[in-house]
Amino acid sequence: MTKRWFGFIAAAVTCGHLGMAQVAVVEGKNIRIEFDGKMHSRVIAIFDGRQYIVGAFTPSETVQLSNANISDFSIASRKREPVQDQLGPGSRTVITGTAGSLKKVEAITIYDAFPRMAFLEVEYTNTGKDDLQITGWINQRYSISSDGAAEQPAFWSYQSGSYEKRPDWVLPLTPGFKQENFMGMNASDYGGGTPVVDVSRRDVGLAVGHLERAPKLVSLPVTMPDASHTSVAVEYRHGHVLKPGETMKTFRTFVAVHHGDYFRALRDYRDAMKARWSVRFDAAPDSAFGPVWCAWGYGRKMTENQLFGTLPVVKKLGFTWVTLDDGWQTAQGDWLPNPQKYPRGDADIRAMVDKIHAEGFKAQLWWAPLAADPGSELVRKHPEMLLLNADGAKQKISYWNSWYLCPADPAVVEYHKAIVVKMIRDWGFDGLKLDGQFMNGAPPCYNPAHHHSRPEESVEAMPQFFRVLYETARQIKPDVLVEFCPCGTGYNFFTLPFMNMTVASDPESAWQVRLKGKTLKALEGDRMAYFGDHVDMVKDDLASTVGIGGVVGTDFRWPVGAGSSREGKDLTPAREQLFAKWIGIYKEKMLSRGEYLGTLYDIGFDKPETHAISKDGNMYYAFYAPQWNGKVELRGLEARTYWVTDYVNARDLGTIQGPAATLDVQFEKYLLIEAKPQ
Repeated sequence: MTKRWFGFIAAAVTCGHLGMAQVAVVEGKNIRIEFDGKMHSRVIAIFDGRQYIVGAFTPSETVQLSNANISDFSIASRKREPVQDQLGPGSRTVITGTAGSLKKVEAITIYDAFPRMAFLEVEYTNTGKDDLQITGWINQRYSISSDGAAEQPAFWSYQSGSYEKRPDWVLPLTPGFKQENFMGMNASDYGGGTPVVDVSRRDVGLAVGHLERAPKLVSLPVTMPDASHTSVAVEYRHGHVLKPGETMKTFRTFVAVHHGDYFRALRDYRDAMKARWSVRFDAAPDSAFGPVWCAWGYGRKMTENQLFGTLPVVKKLGFTWVTLDDGWQTAQGDWLPNPQKYPRGDADIRAMVDKIHAEGFKAQLWWAPLAADPGSELVRKHPEMLLLNADGAKQKISYWNSWYLCPADPAVVEYHKAIVVKMIRDWGFDGLKLDGQFMNGAPPCYNPAHHHSRPEESVEAMPQFFRVLYETARQIKPDVLVEFCPCGTGYNFFTLPFMNMTVASDPESAWQVRLKGKTLKALEGDRMAYFGDHVDMVKDDLASTVGIGGVVGTDFRWPVGAGSSREGKDLTPAREQLFAKWIGIYKEKMLSRGEYLGTLYDIGFDKPETHAISKDGNMYYAFYAPQWNGKVELRGLEARTYWVTDYVNARDLGTIQGPAATLDVQFEKYLLIEAKPQ
């Protein structure tokens, strides 16, 4: 077992330049947590024999009462014990503290298999004679101080909240920054996320989050009050009356330290969830890595003539998927073929799919489950399926002017399961494109017809709803493609196992394509397909999708001026030439099947922005900057000679010698290179 120690110092010892009194220490291979006399704590990272003080002592675990915030506890007892559970062998340290009639028991566990993480469980017991009105608690609130370097920004951060403004998931922090990262609803139909936030300096980073099995309505606030400090925390606001003798437990939370950017922390979180809860990520079918053409360029009024008139050029360019997008249905909720387009209903849909197959393509169908239009037949016949707020009002899905159905209602689950059977078995589609920001999280449901034991059942049931859809589709067609597009929101980690293709989901920039790719490859690994979405949305920047190992796609229309008024969708001769070049590069290299090496480069601090992929013994590097003239670093090489080429422009760049090498290069926007062992 990895050596750990827990020390108590009888006399106050001044700890470093921060001038605080250290009285207790919990330490593992790469992380140390120090406590002072008030049970405030700070984190120190340990890498390569060097210690990195992350920040000052703070009241890290606190409880809020209706009339006070209890943050100072006097240590009453402590013990250390070995532990063996789903995460493997480790050592658990238990510290007991008191504050008036409130007793706090804090258990910190460090496991051999997770040396960069410390896991925390806290419970509070009312030892007095009067009720205590609990309004919430905070775990692992830590301060992060800048390292004193002149480099700006001082911090980069991964933010996991889902907001209507669809902000970048990864961004530099500036003084005055504050984001709550509430994992519940932050707008009518925007919510959910991955319960982890991360802040990194150039030399070290720190992440916090929770390790529960289902979504919880926690916040993970990140604040930067001034130019030298920022803070993170896990916060839960929930009213609770703690009666005399009763105990309240918090969720199991964690802190993780790392070098580089947030990639390592998300990968460690994923691995911990896999170990604790047997979370599994299925490999995408081989077909999932084929280029995608979507008919959305024609909008909701697309006709079959437009669809099939475009397929010859779609085939010539090398696309393998054809997606029928929004507009085929009578209404959200009913999901019946639009009789104006498909007068024979199911028979016409099946005939269309058969024709797509006959042309040599796979067929994918767009769908927005859990949305129901107010005028739909479903709502008219089954209003009891709707999710209701505490005041009895229906929860609106703003983009489609629809209402939420409750994912925890068994009738809703069975209704959607039957739709999957029809789409995959009866109509013959090879894949589903599940679409909508509202799928990422559900509000609490107060519909009395559902007999929920807690309103939060709808929040926690959302991932399991999609599990049923995913498993139903795979039972019918094992190699089915299930794409999940939450429209710009930070993916709900708990839903990720129930899809086999993620997507850049309406990226607002090529930067978002790349940062989302890095994030999702950290959370799901390399076996799941990552779709760079319709490249038309980012000015045809195919280099961003190809360079990070994404699947390429578009929703162009052809010929020029064919239907719809959607701008920038026409396949002009110049665009056709561009697509032909990049589809050829994509199919030749197939970096979407490679191993994304997310720990080699820091997406924020390293310049130029760099991504690396290993495939078939070769190394591939993608550099991005508006302009660059100077050296770039090639990391992750073996101690051997490599021949380097700019594979986009078929240009030899000479040889380099591993394991670390540099090249003098000049480029605008991007440079994609291959390093092949000699």
